[in-house]
Amino acid sequence: MQLKVLVKRALARHLAAIVTVATALACTSAAHAEEKLRIGFQKSSTLIAVLKTQGTLERELNKQGISVSWHEFPSGLPLLESLNVGNIDLSADVADTVPVFAQAAGARLTYFAREAPSPSAQAIVVHKDSKLSSLADLKGRKVAVTKAAGSHYLLIAALQSAGLKFSDIEPAYLTPADGRAAFENRKVDAWVTWEPFLSGVQRQLPTRTLADGKGLAQYQRYYLTTQAYAIKHQPVLKTVFNELQKTGQWVKAHPGEAAKLLGPLWGNLDVATVEAANQRRTYQILPVEADKLDEQQRIADTFFEAGLLPAKVDAADVQVWKP
Repeated sequence: MQLKVLVKRALARHLAAIVTVATALACTSAAHAEEKLRIGFQKSSTLIAVLKTQGTLERELNKQGISVSWHEFPSGLPLLESLNVGNIDLSADVADTVPVFAQAAGARLTYFAREAPSPSAQAIVVHKDSKLSSLADLKGRKVAVTKAAGSHYLLIAALQSAGLKFSDIEPAYLTPADGRAAFENRKVDAWVTWEPFLSGVQRQLPTRTLADGKGLAQYQRYYLTTQAYAIKHQPVLKTVFNELQKTGQWVKAHPGEAAKLLGPLWGNLDVATVEAANQRRTYQILPVEADKLDEQQRIADTFFEAGLLPAKVDAADVQVWKP
């Protein structure tokens, strides 16, 4: 009798050990099976910033067994370079000029989504007491601009509209923060920038606007991925696309709440400034159509003719993800 009890106890311990091992193996397998979406972004990546802060995207992707890692970049070009070499899977929005420069450097790109045009979300500003009163007055002047940014194209297009060439000015290639400092300290005569930096300087300093993008530059922002990721992860990209659309609608429908959320992420900008910046952006997320990249081609041709691209770029020589 005692022998039977001992045998039963031994069997019970053996079964328990098997269950424990099986559970551990299952957990290990699940951990290895879990995939990760690596998202690159900038401080000005509004919708991605909202999704990251609210945790919305992560909750939706976790249902598919997908985790998210976030990788911040100082500007658009390093962001797309990292995408091109496979260090990230998805790029948050970059200005329309950035993919053109990336293509010129040999990057193979896949357009994932776009933000509808927001031409008034970038502008050329001067101090209110500046003697410069027109775009033609920029000839021979020092202008702060961020290389390869959407504002770079706006500057070239604006100069052309005034009968000037890019070589007629002295460009000072600066990041937005350095551009603001140079402008504020009057080390440059004009500054070309975008939101939220534009509303920030307009609300904090006496300025005048020589021109914004209306009639000159559409200023579309693009999200990009790799072709390999687009082929293998259709459901993931569909989820991201849907969440971006919903977030864009939420930002426009709740300007005050969005401003309170974004202000601290944008260097503690006040609510009124963030609201002003967001009013100039559409935040309307749309699919990219391969046969409607005309503006991208104009940007590429303009930069090449100005001697700022090493080779001609075919803007249509890209892959396009379709939801």
